[in-house]
Amino acid sequence: MSRKIALMGMHLESNSFAPVSDEAAFRSLCYLAGDEMLDDLARENPRSAAELSGFHAEMTKLTGDWQPVPILVTSAEPGGPADPDCFVRTTEEMARRLSEAMPLDGVFFSAHGAMTSTESFDPDGELFEMVRAIVGPDVPFIATLDLHANISERMVDETDILISYVTNPHVDQRERAQEAAGLMVEMFDGMKPEAAFIRVPMTSPPVTLLTAAGPYADIIDYGQSAKTDVIANVSVLAGFAYGNTPKNGMAVIVTARGDSGAARALAADIAARAWDSRERFKVGLTSIDKAVLRAQASGENLTQPAVILADVADNPGGGGRGNTTWVLKALVEAEVQDCYFGIFHDPALAAAAHQRGLGAEFKARFNTETESEFSKPFEAEARVAGVHDGQCVGTLGIYAGRSLDLGPTALLEIGGVRVVVVSKRKQCADPVFFQMFGLEMERARSVVVKSRGHFRAGFLPWFPPEQVIEIDAPGLTSPVFDNFDFDGYTRPIYPLDPDMDWQAA
Repeated sequence: MSRKIALMGMHLESNSFAPVSDEAAFRSLCYLAGDEMLDDLARENPRSAAELSGFHAEMTKLTGDWQPVPILVTSAEPGGPADPDCFVRTTEEMARRLSEAMPLDGVFFSAHGAMTSTESFDPDGELFEMVRAIVGPDVPFIATLDLHANISERMVDETDILISYVTNPHVDQRERAQEAAGLMVEMFDGMKPEAAFIRVPMTSPPVTLLTAAGPYADIIDYGQSAKTDVIANVSVLAGFAYGNTPKNGMAVIVTARGDSGAARALAADIAARAWDSRERFKVGLTSIDKAVLRAQASGENLTQPAVILADVADNPGGGGRGNTTWVLKALVEAEVQDCYFGIFHDPALAAAAHQRGLGAEFKARFNTETESEFSKPFEAEARVAGVHDGQCVGTLGIYAGRSLDLGPTALLEIGGVRVVVVSKRKQCADPVFFQMFGLEMERARSVVVKSRGHFRAGFLPWFPPEQVIEIDAPGLTSPVFDNFDFDGYTRPIYPLDPDMDWQAA
């Protein structure tokens, strides 16, 4: 029997301290409805989330006889809370298309899970509630989530199974979607999922949440090792600290095949382990001055290893605007050599470089139109070393195989620093942003990336962990929690309340 399965999704990681994410932010990155979704999935390099193509391919492999029903998928770069009117319009359009597609045999929903709006801290839960109200209680409904999702009880209650990534940097989206397809087939065959959910009252700086090694890696690995014939899925979501919501905290979700007791027991075990490791989630950053001295040394002495400097406080992948100048100004003033800097979000400057043309020399002014609390102007003599339309395909890490659009893009030479300036905001997690200008990573003595951690997967071939320096600078995604007024959390919560006590129920 051919199964009709709805495909849909909405991705936004909301930083409560960043400007509102409006409809233009979604339509600029990805907004596809109906057959547009299928056309995109048929492309060699789709625009939509990798989970959709992963689920589509796996379901075809497992069943061969199913009917994908494309509803709507949209994504915006991480930013501030969603504009409520945009969210309502999108929800209504999803609901209309979903209702028209009934009856359905299943729903697959690709979400980020840390979306807020200016009027709600739980839009993801509202979306899931809308889906369940339309399809009814018996239709299998599975959603995938980012590891930085902030989980509400409603999100768990309205779905059958929630499946989060297990890697950070996130390079397993397709695998998690394949897992979702496999579990949906099991549900078609009669499997009854039983989920247990515990929120651990601890929130951690994103730079401490890598899964190759460290405290979060240990928790993730333990959970994955506990999967059995009974335990279908283990998802441990650290959450997104800058969401600043009552549902912030490390979420443990265990889904068992028909055994709620097994799910509850394992969830409590993992939650207790997470709480006992809370003091390990501490930040170690390097000052701008020390980081610049290290880049300077690599540029002057070829016996020194090259380094990659992460401007983690201005990460567009967490809502940063990608245009703070603190680090750039320090590098230029120190006359650092053979340094690549990317990617700086400044549409006006990119346009000025395109207008002047290749080889032109001019006084580049950063943030002429985008000055804000952290994004201060900076002027320097520059040469236009390259211009590009900004269309490219990701090569490594989170963007691998995905079509990307940076808008009009330019390469500026400022002394020994080469700066990639883009018109559309995106974190620098892929070497293609330099390679599109013919820059070879092997020739860089230092590379500066506006990224929190996803750059590690993209730049690993050239920069192993011991050559990574995370910088302590001002910005909307600073890992130093004392820089923020977290007024939306449910208190107490660690580390804001360091002396609190808690036990997993």
